[in-house]
Amino acid sequence: MKIKYFIILLLIFLSSCLKQEYKILSEKKGKYGGTLVLSTSSDPKSFNPIMAKETSTTAITGLIFEGLTETDGVTLKVKPCLAERWEHDESGKVWTFYLRKDVKWQDGEKFTADDVVFTFNRLIYNEKIPTSSRDIFLINGKKIKVEKIDDYTVRFTLPEKFAPFIRLLSQEILPEHLLEERVKKGIFTSSWGVNENVKNIVGTGPFKLKEYRPGEWIILERNPIYWKKDRKGNRLPYLKRIVFLIVADHNMALLKFKIGEIDAISISGQDYSILKPYEEKGNFKIYKLGPSLGSEFLAFNQNLNSPIPKYKIMWFRNLNFRKAVAYSMDKKSMINNVLGGFGFPQYGPLNPSNGLFYNPNIKKYKYDLEKAKYFLKKGGFYWKDGKLYDRNGNLVEFTILTNSNNFERIQIGNIIQDDLRKLGMKVNLLPVEFNTLVTKLTATKDWEAVIIGLTGGIEPHGGKNVWHSKGQLHLWNLGNEKDITEWEREIDRLFEEGARELDIKKRKKIYDRWQEIVCEKLPLIYTVNSMVMYGVRNKFGNLKPTVYGGIFHNIEEIYIK
Repeated sequence: MKIKYFIILLLIFLSSCLKQEYKILSEKKGKYGGTLVLSTSSDPKSFNPIMAKETSTTAITGLIFEGLTETDGVTLKVKPCLAERWEHDESGKVWTFYLRKDVKWQDGEKFTADDVVFTFNRLIYNEKIPTSSRDIFLINGKKIKVEKIDDYTVRFTLPEKFAPFIRLLSQEILPEHLLEERVKKGIFTSSWGVNENVKNIVGTGPFKLKEYRPGEWIILERNPIYWKKDRKGNRLPYLKRIVFLIVADHNMALLKFKIGEIDAISISGQDYSILKPYEEKGNFKIYKLGPSLGSEFLAFNQNLNSPIPKYKIMWFRNLNFRKAVAYSMDKKSMINNVLGGFGFPQYGPLNPSNGLFYNPNIKKYKYDLEKAKYFLKKGGFYWKDGKLYDRNGNLVEFTILTNSNNFERIQIGNIIQDDLRKLGMKVNLLPVEFNTLVTKLTATKDWEAVIIGLTGGIEPHGGKNVWHSKGQLHLWNLGNEKDITEWEREIDRLFEEGARELDIKKRKKIYDRWQEIVCEKLPLIYTVNSMVMYGVRNKFGNLKPTVYGGIFHNIEEIYIK
């Protein structure tokens, strides 16, 4: 009996081992290969991360290029990337970075310190190149000294202490061997555009550009020489390719997800009620991750040199006018009717998801049309036959632009248009193609008002290119130095001070004051903040969704089950 019992146990054990071995083998085999299909609402404007100012570009380049450091999407801590370690002296101003020696560019060339020095000295600090990165890496208007010690060591000498430094070194590094000649010839700003041969666009990241067809798709393929490996020593990434379908209409993208043509999609509150009943049948899951780190707002063009009537610019520079508009924002209606109840009113540049630096004590403009009328009167406006005029008899009429592929912004624009009409204003809402909108905002300056958004982060200094008066995205007042207001100069000072301050409590007080000024002066009039939600097929392993990182922040580890 004992022998028979032992044999039975042995057979059970061997069967269990065989099943476990088969499971391990099948998982290992299943990790590699497969395609992740996503959608993007517009064509990229370029494939040049130094020139990028819009998410249609950075959503792609973020998979191709890397920085010296990166922020963990789950813990939010800074961790090594192209630099394997670093150290600093007692002053906190001299930092030495030791680069990985196993990294190659996607064309097989070695990644070295020359590439890091080139990226900073020849690109970011090149005054002939209009890059937002320069705004971030100027400390009180001074450059960081970047020098090569040897092939795999770089020294950064800061003009003064710079608290966000390590986190901001996620800045993409570009290859010197491919771009130095273009810089010398003065053609870098037009390099790596959408018409570039995809073979010329080379990074160190997990994926490389394979194909781009305007209006149709962008295909990225696995970088076979990528440096990262999993715990068992297998080279990452697991996925064979990523396909971005260019789908301008969100409803069409939603349909493609519903029928299985797209693997993951960002969804709104209105989408939730459509998709939720199909969750089990469609073999997908809806993830609710919390309030978005970004912001949505209405902005007016206050640039005295912009090609719009000067009397309109005077309205927009009138604080009482902006306060009236702020009080006219029916955010409850926006949340219920546009976000399907999955949203939050936003009053300033940060919200609770930003964590430590969020200031809950800012001025909040609650919906109140009577207060709006009070401030219009205080600002010198009057009514005649139900229409609003300025003190010089000009009818208050202006056009709000927004991007045509964002249905939520259009709906919010309709609500704003309706409430401002109650105040006697004639407001025209004009949706335009996104890249056209970006050109108007940053190049021609030919706009009156805009509803748009900004991606957010956990480090306030990352927004310096928006908030500093000389920032590339200081969109409401990209004018001359003499036209900058005193409160804008105070924000300039706060951002410089906040960058130097290493004491976290003191830094918080500095950025608290910045948020207070923004809410007092209203250069941007905030609307509502949406709940971050994604619909994702139940076929991916290693998903670790977070508000900060989204669904695929660890893209190199994602695999198809």
